[in-house]
This record gives sequence, C-alpha cells and structure tokens, in this order.
Amino acid sequence: MNVDVVLIEQAKRGDKDSFADLYEQVADELYRVALYTLGNVHDAQDAVSETFVEAYRGLGSLRDNAAFRAWIMRILTIRCKRKMGQYVKERGQMDVDELVSLSDGEDTVEQSLSRADLLTALSKLSAQERQIVLLSAVQGYTLREIAQVMRAPQGTVSSKLCRAMKKLRGLIER
Repeated sequence: MNVDVVLIEQAKRGDKDSFADLYEQVADELYRVALYTLGNVHDAQDAVSETFVEAYRGLGSLRDNAAFRAWIMRILTIRCKRKMGQYVKERGQMDVDELVSLSDGEDTVEQSLSRADLLTALSKLSAQERQIVLLSAVQGYTLREIAQVMRAPQGTVSSKLCRAMKKLRGLIER
C-alpha cells in the first residue's frame, strides 16, 4: 500500500477530497486484514469504518506522513483487538464458514479444502499471531513495518512470526 504523502498533507489541512482519495488507496487492504483477523464480513466492515472515522479525527496528530500506513494499520489493529474480545465473550470462536463462503467460485474442490484448512488453522491462532502472519504473508509487510504497526521491537516480531508460522504449519498438517 503506497500512500501519497501529498494527499496526507492536504487531508491534514482539511481537504475532504484528499481524505476520500486516501480512503480509496487503503480501504481494500485494511478490509482484507480486518476480515482475516475477525473472520466476519460485518465486523470487518465496521472495524474499517471505525478506523477511518478515528483516522480522520486524529490525522493532525500524525507526525510523519510517510508513516501513515503503519499508523492507520495500528488504529485498525486496536479496533480488531476490541472486536476479538467481543467475539470471545459472545461467540467463543471465529466464523470460519463465512470466510470460506467468500470464495469467488473459481476454486477447485482441492483449493477450497486447502483454503478451508488454512482458515480453520488461522482461526486457532491467537489474534496477535494471526495478525503477524497476515501482515507478513498476505499483505507483504516487512518485519520493520509489522514492528511499527505493533509497536514492538523488530526482533520480537521476527521471533513471533517464526513461532506463529511453525504453529500454523502444525495445525494445517493435522
């Protein structure tokens, strides 16, 4: 997600069209992360909407425009953590069936099964493990970028990613 820093500066000055353009640049990626993290379309949409409302209100506090990507992902992360807490209280688990049903219909039976296996395994990871794996493997974030999002040392993120991937492989192989 390459974000235009000029748009950020214009949005900071109150240009609503620039903020709308920023939304267009990052909304899909944020939605994918929220959906994979939360496992529920409705909650993912809510988390992304709430993230943008908070980002709009707090854009003036962003000190480094080049850090916008990590900053908005951090807002989304906090929103998703709150919603995950609600899941545990209300439902006790992720809605993996809903994720699997999002297939575009082009998958073969084998691909659907492996997708279902992967999503089931992802749902068994902790929220933090799932987030690290998704940011790295699905969204292509570097360890440095993930460390910024999570506000953790890069070495810590690296070891957590390694452990989460090992755990994920074990869950899939079962």
